[in-house]
Parts: sequence; structure tokens; C-alpha cells
Amino acid sequence: MRVPAVLLALALPAASLTALGTAEAAAPAAAPAAANAGAAVEERPKGPAKVATARGRGGAVSSVDPYATRIGVQVLRSGGNAVDAAVATAAALGVTEPYSAGIGGGGYFVHYDARTRRVQTIDGRETAPRSMPRDAFIDPATGETYPFTPQLVTSGVSVGTPGTPATWRAALRRWGTRSLAQSLRPATKLARKGFVVDQTFHDQTDDNAERFAALRSTRKLFLPGGKAPRVGSRFRNPALAKTYDLLATKGLRPFYRGALAGDIVKAVRRPPKAAGTDLPVPRGYLRRSDLRRYRVAEAKATTSDYRGLTIHGMPPSSSGGTTIGEALNILERYRLGTMSETDALHHYLEASALAFADRAKYVGDPAKVKVPVRRLLDDKFAAERACRLDPARAATKPVAAGDVGAYDGKCDAAPPAGTVAEDTENVSTTNLTVADRWGNVVEYTLTIEQTGGSGIVVPGRGFLLNNELTDFSLTYDPADPNRIQPGKRPRSSMSPTIITRKGRPVLALGSPGGSTIITTVLQMILNRVDRGMSLPRAIAAPRAAQRNTEAVTAEPTFIDRYGAGLTGLGHVLRPAGDAFTSAAEIGAATAIGFGPRGRLVAVAEPERRGGGSAAVVRPRR
Repeated sequence: MRVPAVLLALALPAASLTALGTAEAAAPAAAPAAANAGAAVEERPKGPAKVATARGRGGAVSSVDPYATRIGVQVLRSGGNAVDAAVATAAALGVTEPYSAGIGGGGYFVHYDARTRRVQTIDGRETAPRSMPRDAFIDPATGETYPFTPQLVTSGVSVGTPGTPATWRAALRRWGTRSLAQSLRPATKLARKGFVVDQTFHDQTDDNAERFAALRSTRKLFLPGGKAPRVGSRFRNPALAKTYDLLATKGLRPFYRGALAGDIVKAVRRPPKAAGTDLPVPRGYLRRSDLRRYRVAEAKATTSDYRGLTIHGMPPSSSGGTTIGEALNILERYRLGTMSETDALHHYLEASALAFADRAKYVGDPAKVKVPVRRLLDDKFAAERACRLDPARAATKPVAAGDVGAYDGKCDAAPPAGTVAEDTENVSTTNLTVADRWGNVVEYTLTIEQTGGSGIVVPGRGFLLNNELTDFSLTYDPADPNRIQPGKRPRSSMSPTIITRKGRPVLALGSPGGSTIITTVLQMILNRVDRGMSLPRAIAAPRAAQRNTEAVTAEPTFIDRYGAGLTGLGHVLRPAGDAFTSAAEIGAATAIGFGPRGRLVAVAEPERRGGGSAAVVRPRR
């Protein structure tokens, strides 16, 4: 296969890529006069600046947060490898991004080994309690499903067995050079010293004030004086520092078997509900035996070829690897780089819808349901699915899923219309990308699901528990691969992705954003590979997500720029946004591009979610 010219640009020195970096240093507001014991504050501290693009050598880190990125780079500079730095960065995000990630949640870890050139994964997804019934989301008082927000998400019933601490331990044991204690030390210091509250942290707290106020431990930690911490104040979390200290000295036994496990279970089964709240805060099903029996799952990455590149993705229970891979297999049949912007985006949206139809029908936890990964990524299957893509007109949504049991790559009669799959994934989560001096790479997406998770802070422990079980289908259908089952991992859209050419890394990328994670990563790949954008431009470009629904979810800038042309092709565009925030944005990506002779370009968002932070070990002068 001939390699398009734009792919040659992927190997150019990082210096040749267009910069789109920004530095943010807003003047901090005055701090409140007092704080509670959970979150101490002081006046007008100054936090590190955010830089969206960094170029250089020796290793790189990109995350949504400047404190976390700085910690990761410090680990690389002191001799740690990509895994050491990734765990340290993730632990720091548990301090500064507690509403998106932390030890009360789970995630997916993808690792490229420079020595063996293998890409492997760790599935640290949360699991359903083994006593969880299929009608767990039904309100016994009404016989109806709990309202999704805020009742169902603010509950013990939504909490799955956390997998993040086990993921860190597994990654460090398999590929790291440092202990868990060493990796936790910088984040522990950060939790004690505190970080400067920015506008995003303040707004996320304020958006969740009703939920947080409904729980005594959460109110005490995150609503000092009954209000969200002010921008410019310093937020400390001494309880989380003590928890990290406990894990550093005792390992994970306290978390999965000891007193900390008992505290987690108590918080789930008897949430610390505040007097006077109108929220029901239903009790959950988690038991100590669920924590004791938790294990991560390790597997090879999914692989698919695209224009001379190999795309390594996360296998099920994530749907990211199969859905992105299938969409790319469909799109490889078209010369997107020669099309107009409108036509190229039309093909992207239509391929996304087709892949999402198959995701809904076939993908779940492979420990509980049979997932036809090989068939979903078969080029013949993609060729047959491409028959449903009309280059001149958007199909009526939802489209039907393909038949992985019978396909020959030929165009047959169109199947009947499909159905819209239930989508309860929230837009929170966080992502980080790390590369080291030896060429090892980590792409890691971790989450507690909702912004603020379940809303339940484990009393005295300083961290929020996830509400990940809401990612299951809310109503039970025995034919649904994402139905509730005891001990099962809910399907996820998290899509940490590493791209190689001839065994060597070219690009690593990922994003938060619920089910829009898949489309965000897919669109960034197309921006870079097919549309010829530099990596900073590929991340900053306006986004849209078609998930086999009647309307395309799109950022306002995307609608302004491409709406007229896409509407003319039959697409319906709807502005992005959710019930918890007014931010009309999709994702908050991070990425690292790899050039010749060890040159790197690390890129974070210039604006989304307040802007991210990228850094390299040895900046280009």
C-alpha cells in the first residue's frame, strides 16, 4: 500500500510542526477567610502556568493539569521510566482532578515496550458487586428506574469495585522501575501542601454543590463554609495524603482487605447522607469480598492497519479499540485527504454511526459475554459495512448493526433500521500520555465516571467513589452485552491509543468524554493522518460526535464552520453540553508525537476544560 504524503510528515522533526501552544496565568482571586478541617486555604498563592505544546527530547508528559504534568516530568528527569511517571502523574491527578479520577475509580492502561516493540494493556475497570441484582437501578418505592440525575448517580448503588490502585501496582510490577511507595510520594506531598484552585475546579464543585451537600463527608471536604473553594485559594487534602501514606507503607492490602476496605464498604452500603437533603442517596451492594476478589485483566491490545500505520487500542471491556478500529477500516476505502472538508467530515460521521451500531450489539465484558473482536476488525466486515455509507447523503439514524456471523465483503440489500443504544456514560474522566528517554510509551485513561463520581467521599479518607455502574444498561435485556451481571465490568468508551509504523511509535493519544471519547480519538487521527494537520491543530480543531443517533453532537465552533455543508447532506447538528455544566465542549485530549532522533512534541488542550499542560524533559532551545 502506498503511504500518503501526510504520513511522511508524521516522521518529521517535532520542530517542523506548527505550534499552537498557549500559556495561561490568570490573576488569582482572593481566598476565603476560613476553611474547614478537610480543605485548608490561604490567600493568593500562585500555581504553575499551563503550556499546551512542548517540544524537545528525553521524555514527555501531557495531562490536563500542570501540577500532575510537572510531577511526571520530575520522575522522568530523576531516572524513572514511562510507567513510573504515569503512575506518579495519575496519583497527582487524584489530588488536583478528584472529580474526574482517583483511587475510588478505574481505567485502562496501554503500554508500548521499546525493547520488545509490543503493546499490551491493563484493564483496571470497576466491577459490579457479586450480590448486585439485575433490577438494581429500579426504585422499590415506585417500581420505575431511578431518575438518572441526580438520584442514580448520587448513590451507593452506582459504585463499582475500584480498580485504579490495582492497576498502578500491576503496571509498576510488570514494567516499572520504582515501587508504589516511591510513585505515590510526590502526590502525597502535593495533597498536604495543596494546589491553587482554578476556574475549572471551582466551577465543577459549584455545578455539583447540591449533590456534594447531600453527603456529610463530601460537604466537609469540598464545600468549605458551604461554598465551592474560591479561585486562587489553596486547596489541601490531608486525609488523602494519609491514605496515600497508608498505601505506601502497607501496600494495597488495607484498600482491598483491611480497615480502608471496611470504610469503603460502609460508605457504599450506608452512605453518609446529610440531614435535610432531598436526594434519596440509595444504598449500594458492595461487600468486602468484592474488594478482596478484585483482579485487573491483562491482554494484548487490539490492532488494525490504517494507511501504513498500526493502531493499537484497548480491548473489551472497553469498546474503544474495536469501534475506532472498525471505523478506520471503513474509512480506509476512501481518499479523505483529497475530499473537501465537508465531504471528509461526512464520511467520518457516517463511519462512526456504523461502528457504534456494532459496538452496541456486540461489545461487553469478555469475561461474561462473547465479544467477536476479530470479526469486528475484519477488513471484509468493514467492506460490507462501507456499503451502507452513501458519499452524497447521511443515512437515517439509527442505522442497523452488521451481522458478524455472515459477511463476505460484498454489498447486499440494506438491513432494516436500527435502534438507539442507551447511553449513560458521562463526559468526565481524565487522560495522560507519557514517553521516556528509552522509547517506552504509556497512554492511560482513568475515571470515577460522573464529574464528582457517586458524590460519596469515603469519610476520613479524602477520595470520592465512582458511579461507574451507571455505564451498564439501566434496564435488563438478556440479549444486551452490556446488561447488569454480578462481577461484570460495564462497557466503556475509554480509548487510550498508541499508533506505530514498522513497530516504532508515531503517535499516542487519548481523551475523556464518555462515549465521545471514541469519536474524539478517531477525529484526531483523521485530522492528523488524512487532513494533514499538525498535532497541535489536530487537537485544537472543533469536534463533533455521531454515535448512531438522530443528531450529531457538535461544538458550537464546529457548527459555525461546517454546519451549512453538513446540513445540506442531511446531518442534524446539536450543540454539545450536559446536565451538569454549561461547557459546550467535547473531550480534553492529550497526545505525544514522535519524530526522528528522539524528537518529541507533547500536546494538551489549549482551551477545553481550562486548558491542559504538556512538558518535555529537555526542551528544544
